[in-house]
Amino acid sequence: MERIILHCDLNNFYASVECLKNPALAAVPLAVCGSREERRGIVLAKNEKAKAFGVKTGEAIWEAKKKCHALVCVPPDMRSYMFWSKRVRGIYDNYTDVVELFGIDECWLDMSGSAHLFGGGESAAHMIKEEIKARTGLTVSCGVSFNKIFAKLGSDLKKPDAVTVLSADSWRERVYPLPASELMGVGRSTYRKLYSRGIFTIGDIAESSEDFMHYLLGKNGLWLIRAARGLDDSPVVRGEYMPEPKSIGRGATYPHDIIRREEISTLILKLSHEVARKLRAHRFFAGSIQLTIKRSDLSHREYGAPLSSFTQTAYDIWRCALELFLSRHDVSAFPVRALTVRACELRGEREPRQLSLFEDARAMEKRERVERTMDKINEKYGKRTIQAASCRFDPVRI
Repeated sequence: MERIILHCDLNNFYASVECLKNPALAAVPLAVCGSREERRGIVLAKNEKAKAFGVKTGEAIWEAKKKCHALVCVPPDMRSYMFWSKRVRGIYDNYTDVVELFGIDECWLDMSGSAHLFGGGESAAHMIKEEIKARTGLTVSCGVSFNKIFAKLGSDLKKPDAVTVLSADSWRERVYPLPASELMGVGRSTYRKLYSRGIFTIGDIAESSEDFMHYLLGKNGLWLIRAARGLDDSPVVRGEYMPEPKSIGRGATYPHDIIRREEISTLILKLSHEVARKLRAHRFFAGSIQLTIKRSDLSHREYGAPLSSFTQTAYDIWRCALELFLSRHDVSAFPVRALTVRACELRGEREPRQLSLFEDARAMEKRERVERTMDKINEKYGKRTIQAASCRFDPVRI
């Protein structure tokens, strides 16, 4: 039986909810933005009027204001967004019980077994779209196809308030001419690599050799070929399924530029404790560390290095990340406004891991016991009940 997959994407979701709360905002260019005071002043979402001025998600507020002087900025209200997201998911449940969340405003629906009840996949998509509009006032774009990748691609092709069908017998004519960046899984870094090798469209990806794509992008290259050729067979998974993470990170943005090494060391330590706590909670060990540094104009640099042995302790993560910073980064030329510490090359607790010949195994075990005990105390009495002394008195709170 041919699969019928829908991808439903609520249009300008945060901004649309703000207009539901205050209908007067629908008449003005609107952006939902992070806090300026906490230096998180970027556009999180915008309405169609703001989009017409060229306002983009992710750009700084000052950049958006430069494009649109009349732009109205409001802070995010996650409680309201969660409420409306849950209400819309209740509508999806009326059409199929196989619904997979893909963020707060996107879902895949597998209607292979129920589409005939509503006149087919395209008809069902129109019914869902109109019911959401009638019951909530929100609009949604729906993609209808025979796999998840093309269903999502379809929902992106025409917005807002639209239905796009990429059928099994005619998808190539629509999909192959599209830019490679439109394919799910092609981010900015991947697109730059593809572009540099003369791969400009999704069709170019599909026609590339597997050996070349594996050489260029590793396993991701092979996956992209399958996706571009329409061979994605990944299932729609019920509920709030989350795939196993490939990395675990923690970042923070600071109210002023950080230039003192002592402050940097403390901030990296605080982030390392958060990352280590998540590693232990998810029962992972990390094999390498990535450090991302941003400054106030949103330009950034990334550094990475392997750990001497797989670990889940803050001390080992901090030591590696700090060494990366001190050896690779010139803080006088590139002052720090935001930091992210990320644990990569994750391995489960039950998987075999190579220990270092140059590490004191007993000391490592002692650090693990101490940090696990800290986890238990903080879980019982509060998040910051016990922490490293150098973290407690730092003026910048994460």
